[in-house]
Amino acid sequence: MTHQSPESSGAERRRHPRLDHSLPLKISADHQDILTETTNLSCSGAFCSINRRIDPMTKLKVHLLLPLRRGQKVENHKITCTGVVVRCQQVDADNFTAAIFFSDITPRDSQAISEFVLHEQSRRSAN
Repeated sequence: MTHQSPESSGAERRRHPRLDHSLPLKISADHQDILTETTNLSCSGAFCSINRRIDPMTKLKVHLLLPLRRGQKVENHKITCTGVVVRCQQVDADNFTAAIFFSDITPRDSQAISEFVLHEQSRRSAN
């Protein structure tokens, strides 16, 4: 019996579901804040556009506002964690994309992101 790797089978390699969704995001590196939005999100990281290059392996402070539904109300849940830039690519002269891995996040915040992602995915597939 042979097993195909995710790469050879064309399957998704990520361990956690990822959602294309725009959420407010603030990242802090080298004593500078960058205000942006997520392009996509999972409980293990985020992808976003930024206006300057950040070297891979740079540690960041990450602040994310996650809209959580509580009955009929939506409340913003602030998540603060540490992240690491795993990839930064230049798009044009003034724009870059960055992939950020959440290297130190509480289990509670990771679970909140995971539940948000799954809820949004099921909501979108129902429409």
